[in-house]
Amino acid sequence: MDFENIISDLKNKIYKPVYVFFGEESYFIDELTNYIANNVLSESEKAFNQTILYGKDVNVATVVEQSRRFPMMANLQVIIVKEAQQVDKFKDFEPYFENPVKSTILVFSFKNTAKFDKRTKIYNLIAKNGIIFESKKKYEREVYSWISSRLAQENLTIHPEALRLLYESIGSDLSRLASEIKKLKITMPEGDTQIQKEDVAQNIGVNRDFNIFELQKALSYKDKIKVYKIIDYFAKDKKNNPLIATVARLFDYFKKVLIYHSLTDKSQFNAAAALGVNKFFVEEYKIAAKNYNVTKLVNIISYLRETDAKLKGIDAVNPEDSDLSKELFYKILH
Repeated sequence: MDFENIISDLKNKIYKPVYVFFGEESYFIDELTNYIANNVLSESEKAFNQTILYGKDVNVATVVEQSRRFPMMANLQVIIVKEAQQVDKFKDFEPYFENPVKSTILVFSFKNTAKFDKRTKIYNLIAKNGIIFESKKKYEREVYSWISSRLAQENLTIHPEALRLLYESIGSDLSRLASEIKKLKITMPEGDTQIQKEDVAQNIGVNRDFNIFELQKALSYKDKIKVYKIIDYFAKDKKNNPLIATVARLFDYFKKVLIYHSLTDKSQFNAAAALGVNKFFVEEYKIAAKNYNVTKLVNIISYLRETDAKLKGIDAVNPEDSDLSKELFYKILH
């Protein structure tokens, strides 16, 4: 089951006796875990029937014993194990998962656990008698859709440039994005329903003219003056604009320009789908592709790899970020 299906069932009070949430994206794990903690039982029922534990403190036999008890003055009891990846001998839950108690909702919230072996007996038991949900990291285009969908729930829309600035500034951290969306909603002037680039810049503390989004745009147009102004600004505020993060974002950007070169069908819709970007920005990649041929792009990606290695101390002796930055952008632009 996916996130929406599980949430829908929970809202309709369709419960399973066992839930296991795992994966690399913590946002959906937290949303599901918190929904169960906050909504299954009433406040009066929680006092005797809701228990929240942490993996490192869990004794399997004790949790199983508690799970087999009946709730007090309620139809259900809820037991939530957070940081479940720290549970010692998780496999010992196997006998309980074979026949879980229907009046107990036992939840395991794993964090930063990429894999759960589907070939194991315990996995299949959970899948048979409960819910097992993998929370996967979203790709860039999926994050754009998620932001727009999340805003729609708040009766808001977002301008494509604002959407991109939000993503470029925060990345795919859905928890942070959700927090920023809440702030944006609160600070929106009454009557305004579309978030603009200025709103994003002001609320997340980035300069509307000097940010990674504007740097990519300036590079695509080969606007050397704008590029050097931005990297100078970054150099003066290294804490909020670390070069290593800039290099990572530019690697993704130029890789997409290279992909654009390879497309047979370069129509706006097809290019947007292939690159995983909003169709509003396809023109920018088209211009970048005109300004950087395939050979140059391969060289740029090589320069970015070299800079990344030097920033990590490989083949460099105490490199200064500002010197590496100047060298990198000179190579890209000339």
